[in-house]
Amino acid sequence: MKKVTVHRAKTELSRLLRKVALGEEVVLMRGREPVALLVPYPKEGRKRLFGRYKGQIRIGEDFDAPLPEEMAEAFGL
Repeated sequence: MKKVTVHRAKTELSRLLRKVALGEEVVLMRGREPVALLVPYPKEGRKRLFGRYKGQIRIGEDFDAPLPEEMAEAFGL
């Protein structure tokens, strides 16, 4: 992942966009603080964004089970 200052990104935007279009991610930095991330736009539109964490997140089998009584009361249910 390439890191570039905002000032440099302004002067080299076309070159950075070519790299992003080829799949590279670019972090825009303001000093030492990251402020933005340039990523390639998915070719299939927004559809691909929803699978970004596929296989990394697990949902428990009891996800939709009723809340314990004391927790339901805390939420006013």
